[in-house]
Amino acid sequence: GSGNVEDRRGMGMALPVGGGIGGLVLLLLFSMLTGQNPIDYIDTSSPEQTTGTGGVPADDPQAEFVSVVLADTEETWGEIFAQRGATYPQPTLVLFTEATQSACGVGQAAMGPFYCPNDRKVYLDLSFFHDLETRFGAPGDFAQAYVVAHEVGHHVQTVTGLSDRLARARQYGSEREANALSVRQELQADCYAGVWGHYAARRGLLEPGDAAEGLQAAAAIGDDRLQRQTQGRVVPESFTHGSSEERVRWLRRGLDSGKVDACDTFGQGTF
Repeated sequence: GSGNVEDRRGMGMALPVGGGIGGLVLLLLFSMLTGQNPIDYIDTSSPEQTTGTGGVPADDPQAEFVSVVLADTEETWGEIFAQRGATYPQPTLVLFTEATQSACGVGQAAMGPFYCPNDRKVYLDLSFFHDLETRFGAPGDFAQAYVVAHEVGHHVQTVTGLSDRLARARQYGSEREANALSVRQELQADCYAGVWGHYAARRGLLEPGDAAEGLQAAAAIGDDRLQRQTQGRVVPESFTHGSSEERVRWLRRGLDSGKVDACDTFGQGTF
């Protein structure tokens, strides 16, 4: 497994270091929105306990699994960056329960897994995998691995400078244009997840049916399918992640090619 895992489960939600009044206000606002006692989210453990990275408990198969997946993404992207004469700065995977503080604000399990470019960390509440199977109908270990690899794809976008360029572009466009950029960004992260899957297969880590699990997961979380389930209608201009067909297509492109250049969803060279 990877040594870049930060396990915050059971620790409560820590206030930002040096957060002061701002951190307290953030905590109180979160408490008002959720109806939870703010004391429940104050982490009284030492800084070393909340910020240190390392392994996961040996008797925790699911946490160990995502740690192994993260380690394999590190190997894949380390090799790809080395081929291009660069060093891959590895991200940290934060495991949390219900809510946690990130450099991008408070992260909640209801938001699903997410990547924060400000601290270069992937945040994951493992209960999402239960939702992936029961709510979205996408079971299987490779479906779970795809989720981790997708968020790592956003890390690649950050360290290569793409995320900053997109953030600046969104400032000058309309909401519809900003959504369209977000879709392209998410689809590229899907393709990057596929690139990792391609190399994992070459290393003999995939079993028959694994790729199908990943493609099923990509289809399950397409914007059109989610909108149809939640609001009964599809509004393409409001998409932020891409349709089921698009997500499957770009994940498959990465899986089939194993090439970063095949993941240029912007059509102008982005790596």
